[in-house]
Amino acid sequence: MFELDSDPAVVRYAGDKPLTHIDQARQRIENVMQEYQDLGVGRWAAVLKETNEFIGWAGLKYIKELNSRQDNYDLGYRFLKRHWGKGYGTEAAKAFIRYGFDVMKLMRISAYIDVEHVASAKILDKCGLKLTNTFMDEGGLCAWYEIVNSPLNGH
Repeated sequence: MFELDSDPAVVRYAGDKPLTHIDQARQRIENVMQEYQDLGVGRWAAVLKETNEFIGWAGLKYIKELNSRQDNYDLGYRFLKRHWGKGYGTEAAKAFIRYGFDVMKLMRISAYIDVEHVASAKILDKCGLKLTNTFMDEGGLCAWYEIVNSPLNGH
């Protein structure tokens, strides 16, 4: 986790500053675990089946209010740079959309990204999320995407 979040290229569009000390990574892990205990949802570690190597994280995160919308389940993912371009983001996003709709019975899943994050926009588009609007978050312009649980989109 420290390797992932200390890489400036990895966190470039995330609104985070690169981590500088391993204790910061430990705190992030504790925060995710607490969110999972409190809300029953959170980001999961992504590992390669063949080697059990940690390659990043992905999952849904509950956000009470964002972009003038209430009760959001935010789709997110982050991978080590050496694993970019291998389809893991798309694979993870599709898996968590299925999980959100089929297991959690959510009606809507959202995602928001820096408007300049072209690679992430491609992933969201491939997974059926639609750009609905842009908004300012922490001083940066973000794009808001959504997908609705509907038989029309295969869910």
